[in-house]
Amino acid sequence: MRALLAAYYRLGHLVRELMKFGVVGGFAFVVDVGLFNLLLHATDKPLTSKTISTLVATTVAYLGNRHWTFRRRSRSGVRREYALFFLLNGVGLLIALACLAISHYLLDFTGRLADNIAANVVGLALGTAFRFWSYRRWVFPELLPEAAVSEDPHPLR
Repeated sequence: MRALLAAYYRLGHLVRELMKFGVVGGFAFVVDVGLFNLLLHATDKPLTSKTISTLVATTVAYLGNRHWTFRRRSRSGVRREYALFFLLNGVGLLIALACLAISHYLLDFTGRLADNIAANVVGLALGTAFRFWSYRRWVFPELLPEAAVSEDPHPLR
């Protein structure tokens, strides 16, 4: 138990970022899935629906991550961050679209449930892992020195 607690304190900032990333991602997920299904119902075009829903959810996720999840990291300019964020989300979108295209067109799983599982379970899980890693590495790269010093080393007390 002590070793686990020591590891938590050493990795506390990563754990907090991961939890905040999950909350922001959960909210963006609701936006993405809700809009995807609304558009899919209205148009019956799964790839177009997923592209539009992902673009809207990306904007929501950028705002949440910039102003909450990674707020203590260096800022390199909104234009640069937003462009990188969208580029990396484009890769995440391609991951989800590839899962959806393989399921829908290659494997011929064409039902709504199959489309949702391919795009919003498998594609989302793979894309989310990529996004968290890439945001920390390229969009919001280093922790500001004053933020690292001001963090309470024992946040549970």
